Amino acid sequence: MPRALSARAGTAATPMAFVQAVVQAYEQRSIDPAHALAAAQITPLSVRDAQARITAWQMEALCGAAMRELDDEALGWFSRPLPWGSYGMLARASITAPHLGLALARWCRHHALLTDDLILHLSEEANTACITIEERRPLGPAGSLREFCLLSILRNIHGLACWLIDSRLPLARVQFPFGRPAHAGAYTLMFPGPVVFDAPAAALHFDARYLALPLARDEAALQRMLQRALPLTVLQYRRDRLLVARVRQLLTADPAALVNASLLAEQLHLSPRTLHRQLGQEGASLQQLKNEVRRAQAEYLLRHTNRPVKQVARQAGFANDKSFARAFRDWTGCSPAQYRERYRPT
Repeated sequence: MPRALSARAGTAATPMAFVQAVVQAYEQRSIDPAHALAAAQITPLSVRDAQARITAWQMEALCGAAMRELDDEALGWFSRPLPWGSYGMLARASITAPHLGLALARWCRHHALLTDDLILHLSEEANTACITIEERRPLGPAGSLREFCLLSILRNIHGLACWLIDSRLPLARVQFPFGRPAHAGAYTLMFPGPVVFDAPAAALHFDARYLALPLARDEAALQRMLQRALPLTVLQYRRDRLLVARVRQLLTADPAALVNASLLAEQLHLSPRTLHRQLGQEGASLQQLKNEVRRAQAEYLLRHTNRPVKQVARQAGFANDKSFARAFRDWTGCSPAQYRERYRPT
């Protein structure tokens, strides 16, 4: 690639299989993809190399050129093309929703107006939200087109959801109804959560609390976003508006996490350094949250159980009762025994 492009192109991590899927959309209509490949600085020879990789910038440029040239935002996936602006129409129908749950429900419902080749379902069960793709017809004439279709739709929905609430939206699980491809490593870069293959259907699973978050965007922001919406499908959002709540929940559920930041970060699919940085961006610290959870647990146990102070200290995440007593006095101005005597119901 020319030097002028290399600085903004970034790391080449997108597998050539996705480029081949776009080329197949051209082949379906007997159109030469040379213009779109050139716009993305991809040589026809490299397209045949299954081991080759391109950058996120190149994938954005390729898809943008192909969608306009073919006048099909679905790139050959469906039984009829989706004219340029189809997904923008869905975004406009969703932007006026008061919260993410309704916005996603509208997106899923209105997607059926574009095509009935697949149906999107939004469901919620046991505090987990799920967006599932129901395939009603074959998606494209070849396996790589189907893979690229399901992958792109889920990335599009996830990227839009993150943008709407101005937040990273961690995924509990992402699943696909096909075998693990040779380029499966790329999936971990595109989805912030565990990826499962050979599943019954393509789906995203995430914490249902995100559905209640209010939208952080308006019509003006939507107009700006639609001018360059494709990065939402290839770049991950970083800020997590529910990170503090999720950390507090994990600390409460798992006492071991109170003394092990690495274990906590692993459960959140973050590095310890990223966890500390993102908490700081939200005006919190891990130590502050640990202290809040420890204090709440200790006060509850002292007021509602007869467990010895040493046992309360361990369950609140302290190594010994002396360090617990010092911390508890700093929090409340009295010892654990005095607190129990003062606040327990008679």
